[in-house]
Amino acid sequence: MSGKMESRMEDHRPSIDERRVMNFSLVVAVVLLGVKVTAAILTGSAAIYSDAAESVTHVLAVGFAAWALRLSHKPSDDTHHFGHDKVAFFSAALEGAMISAAGVLIFYEAARQYRLGSPVEALDLGLWLTSAAAVVNTVLGLALLRVGRRRRSGLLEANGEHVLADVWTSVGVVLALLLVRWTGDGWWDPLFAGIAGGKLLWTGVRLMKRSFGGLMDKADLEVEASVRDLLDGECANRGFSYHNLRHRHSGRTHWVELHLVMPDGVGLREAHEAATEIEAGIAALLEPEGRVITHLEPRSAEDREENWEAR
Repeated sequence: MSGKMESRMEDHRPSIDERRVMNFSLVVAVVLLGVKVTAAILTGSAAIYSDAAESVTHVLAVGFAAWALRLSHKPSDDTHHFGHDKVAFFSAALEGAMISAAGVLIFYEAARQYRLGSPVEALDLGLWLTSAAAVVNTVLGLALLRVGRRRRSGLLEANGEHVLADVWTSVGVVLALLLVRWTGDGWWDPLFAGIAGGKLLWTGVRLMKRSFGGLMDKADLEVEASVRDLLDGECANRGFSYHNLRHRHSGRTHWVELHLVMPDGVGLREAHEAATEIEAGIAALLEPEGRVITHLEPRSAEDREENWEAR
């Protein structure tokens, strides 16, 4: 027998702050791409070129993420019984892949410029434009992370990490241009471009690894500990026990399944009401949305394993 599925009822649309910060991210990405491409053309700097190359991938990734954000909030339908929120993992994986590709491209360009050599021009303009881009991206990246963590949106968090990776690239550009100015040695420019490429590659691989974990339903140990603490308390107070606890996170929804074991004398209505209360307590832990299913068992059947449900 399955207990009633509890969930927190929400509008199946992104919240206002999610939509606002994602739209702002897309606009900023397009504007800063134009700024960085202009700076790269005027200065001939490999470091600024690396920053602009990363911004190209960022614009494409943000465009996909904006679409994925809307799709992830689409409710379940006849062909997607569990909703559409797993698209967030695809979006984050794509963002990680594009960051990694940008890192490889930057490595190539840095090596080419180091080998061939090319003077850096218009240093002051390059410094001002890159510094301004870094400041804007810092504000945007922190805002994306804040909203993403509050809403438990891996999609927004991935976008925020991409933006902050862009900030580190810009910081490297500024340092490179300052060292070129102070020392007169142009090799600082491709050196810092290569460092920026390495940082981007590391960020991209980390994002892809985390996204693959989500797609493979990797368990969140912190969530599991919270659920077990609640279950231990509820079962101790009611004289119940539980087993076969399983959970996964599909992007914005936590799914939990477990077996609740009750004394043989508990009636159907009482068992249902108790299970419903426990389910509601678990769902309340799982922001922004939790869905819980319980399988009820009498104590006399506790040791009988259902092979079709064994882990």
